[in-house]
This record gives sequence, C-alpha cells and structure tokens, in this order.
Amino acid sequence: MTGAETEDDIPLGERKTVTDFCYLLDKSKQLFNGLRDLPQYGHKQWQSYFGRTFDVYTKLWKFQQQHRQVLDSRYGLKRWQIGEVASKIGQLYYHYYLRTSETSYLNEAFSFYSAIRQRSYYFQVNKEDRPELVVKKLRYYARYIVVCLLLNKMDLVKVLVKELSEEIEDYTQRFNTEDQLEWNLVLQEVAAFVEADPVVILNDNNAVVILSNRLQEGSVPPLEQGMVVGQLILADALIIGNCNNQVKFSELTIDMFRMLQALEREPVNLATQTSKQGTLEPSEKPAKRENPHKYLLYKPTFSQLFTFLSASFKELPANSVLLVYLSATGVFPTGHSDYEGPYDFGGVLTNTNRDVVNGETVQKRNQAQKEMHCLHPGDLFPFTRKPLFVIVDSSNSTAYKNFTNLFGQPLVCLLSPTVYPKSVQDQCQRGSLFTLFLYSPLLAFSSICGLNNLRRGLWDRAQEFLRKVYRDIGQMITRSRTIDQAFLQFFGDEFLRLLLIRFVFCSAALRLHKLFRESRSFPESYPELPKQDTVESNLLQKHVLELATMLDVQSLFWDDSLEAY
Repeated sequence: MTGAETEDDIPLGERKTVTDFCYLLDKSKQLFNGLRDLPQYGHKQWQSYFGRTFDVYTKLWKFQQQHRQVLDSRYGLKRWQIGEVASKIGQLYYHYYLRTSETSYLNEAFSFYSAIRQRSYYFQVNKEDRPELVVKKLRYYARYIVVCLLLNKMDLVKVLVKELSEEIEDYTQRFNTEDQLEWNLVLQEVAAFVEADPVVILNDNNAVVILSNRLQEGSVPPLEQGMVVGQLILADALIIGNCNNQVKFSELTIDMFRMLQALEREPVNLATQTSKQGTLEPSEKPAKRENPHKYLLYKPTFSQLFTFLSASFKELPANSVLLVYLSATGVFPTGHSDYEGPYDFGGVLTNTNRDVVNGETVQKRNQAQKEMHCLHPGDLFPFTRKPLFVIVDSSNSTAYKNFTNLFGQPLVCLLSPTVYPKSVQDQCQRGSLFTLFLYSPLLAFSSICGLNNLRRGLWDRAQEFLRKVYRDIGQMITRSRTIDQAFLQFFGDEFLRLLLIRFVFCSAALRLHKLFRESRSFPESYPELPKQDTVESNLLQKHVLELATMLDVQSLFWDDSLEAY
C-alpha cells in the first residue's frame, strides 16, 4: 500500500490477490524449511513432501507472473523477492536431482538459476543497506556454480566466478563482515576445481573444448549375440570422499565429482523441451533413462556411513546391485596378530567428527585393539548377502583383497594402486589417477604420458580407437574360461560393464608404462582376474602401444614387452 492509502481504498479483488500471495509465500517458506528435517536416506519417505513443496512453488511462481502489476503496486514486490522464489525453485530441482540421480533435473535447476542472472533479479540488492540480502545473492552464485560444474559448463563457471569475486569484494568493502575469509575460500576452491583436469582439449583456434564423460549412446560396447551374462542392474551407489587435501567444492571432492558422472547418463531436457520455464513437473520421468540412485557422502563418520549402507541395502530391489565407492585416506594396522581376519588389515578412514588432537584419538591404543574410525573389510561383510560391487581408491586399498564371499552372492572389488611414481603422486591433490581412469581413460592415459593438451581431432581419433579396444576387452572378459563368474554376473549392466572394461585397460596401460615399476603401482581386484586373458593379454598390450604411438609417446612404454612376456 502506498502513501496515505488505507486498506479500505484498495479494491477487494486486489486485496484478495495480496492476501493469497502472502499465504502462498508463507506456505512455500514453511515447506521449504521442512525439507531439512526429512531423512537423507531411504527412497520413499521424502517423495510426497517434495511433491507438496513443488505444488506450492508452482502456484506461487505462476501467481506472481499473473498478478505482477497488482503485487508491484499494492504489495511492493521487489525484484530480488522474485529472484528469491526462482532461486528456491532452482534449489528444489537440484535437491530432486540429488534424491533421484536423474540428471535431467539439473537442466531444470540451471534454467531457473540462469533466468535470475539474465533478468537481473538480484541487481538492486547492492543498493540496499542490508548485508543479509547480499549474502542471499552470494549464495545464489555458489549454488549456480555447483549446477554449472555438474553440467560441465566450464566457460560459464569462469564467468560466474569472476562475477562472484567482484560481488564479494563489493560486499566486504561495504559491510565490515566476519565472513570475508569464508567467501574467499569459496573462490579458491572453485578455481582449483575448474583447473583439476590434468589435460585440456583444444580446437583449431586454441580454445579449450569441454567434453562430457557421462554415459552416452554408443559409448558402451554391446553384448555379443548369445553371450551369457548376469541380468543384475546397478540400482544404488554410495560415493564416499574422505581424502585429506583433495580439491573440493561444496562437499564434493574431485574424485566424488568424477565418479558420480561415471554413474550417470548424459542429461536430457524435460519440461524445457515442451513448455516454457515456470512449469514444475518433477513427477514427469523420461522413458527408460534410469540412473542408479546415489548417496554422496563427504567425510562421513562410521555411523553415518553404516546408516546409509544399511538404508541402501534394505531398499535394494531384487536382481539389483549395490555399488560402494571409497575414495579415502588409508588406515593401516598397528600390530600383527597370529590370526589374520577381516579386521587385521586396516581399511579406509572415516571421519572422527572431532579434532584429531582430542584426548580419545591421541590416546595410545592397545596393540590388539582395532582402529575405530575406519571402514574395515569386515564391516562390509553383512552387506555381501546381496550383490555388491566395491571400488576402493586408497593408499590401503589392498586391505580389501582379504575379502571372503560368505554368502555366495556376486561380489567384486576393484582396488587402486597403493604406490605411485613421484610425478603422479605430486598431482594427487587434483584427484586420484585410478578414479581418473574409471572416469575418462584417455584423460588418464594422456596424463601419465605428461601431455598437457591434445588437439580435438587427435582426441576424437583416439576415442574412436579406444571404442574398438573396449570391444576387444569385453570379449576377453566374456570368452575367458578361467574368469570368476562374479565378473560375468555384473557384466550385463552398462555402467558396471564400462567400469570393468576401463579397469582392465588401466591395469594394462600401467603395466607397460616405464615409470610404473612396482607391483604395488598396479590395480588389483577381488576375485583376481586371469592376467593372461585380460590385463597381460598380447592383444591388449598391442593396443596400448598403438595408442601410445598415436599420441607420439611410445618411448614411455616397454615396447619389447610382447617378447618379455
């Protein structure tokens, strides 16, 4: 209401418009805040609540569009308030993506975040003397950057980081705040994240080309006619990141970021293909584009990790696989016992949830006692009652070689090297080489060859060649007479098939590389793969050398290896 105007002067219809808007706004805030109280695990408990929240935000968004003039004049609706509603809708879509792992919802989040910037909804915020409004704008930028990273829009990320940097500078100069260091850390983290890839691809104009490494049509070798493999489907994945000093942004380490993309199909647009922005249809599902459901756990405590594992295990459908990916610092056993069981080899670190200098952690333990803040191989034994696929990227990954398949269900563990040459070790802050191979074998191969950039044409030719190599590896696995059946039982799932093929390629490439001299520098698996049929096969070694020749780095590989074996 403006000037000396009283409520009685406002036409009844317009008064009702303002009342209805206030009701929808309050209701939307109430529902949005309630999202924090929903359990993070379990597939079903949250869906109806999310549906109600989407419904209210749909009504609110359409309502402010239809009645903008009345709301401007009678309610005093500010542009930043519209931006705040759009930002909340973007967050809803992003969280819906996290809950469902359906990549298409990332596009929906992006469309709302993008509209906020294009329409300058937050532009006026800087003119108001309210630091809390500026913080809303900064948080919006940080969230927008996360979505752009996940959609591989790196050029836009760089622009947004520059804008965010200017906004932070303006904010800290105008308001003498205590959170300046925190915001500067955000900038440093995202800058390191963007620069994490060890090799860049350049087009003819020397501009960097950004390519996606998500699962795409034709990127997985098809199964041969009549090939007998398991019908298991990857349904759930826990992606755990607990590496000290690894590049991270927004509770996502670079290893977690790469692995989550290796378990997703390339996104397609949903609502934006058929209707204009402002339509919220989270119930709409694309046909047959299921991604495995994922939990992303950054530095979880043991109890958090066990809770999420239990929830995934409990809700795992029939004929489905649970994947556990561990990228974590190794924990080594303190002493030797006469009997070596599943708790005697150490494992990987879980978060202590307290300072390491705190009394209990510093206290010297009895040699016979086991490390408490550690996921031991034995901790996973109960979950082997259902098909389990484990990937361990750690300096103590080999602890998980000491598995026992107690229940006869399909079980495979892919284990990273535990020692790397110094040149590779120096790069570990930018992500693990093993995970890089599982995410993008050509990126990893180029990296161990010391290549900083590749021309787009050469990259495409090498990728085409690798597709042929993958087909051959697939045939090696399925035609081997001595391979453990567990590998074949997982081979029917496209995601797991590609991971197994990339694992074999990684093992073969590192075995031939001159810098990788120790057996500890090669990946291992449980059960063991028959080496002669797979990672040390003459055909695969020939392929590795052909790829090295294509990239002009053949001098880095043992090209007399065919005679040596």
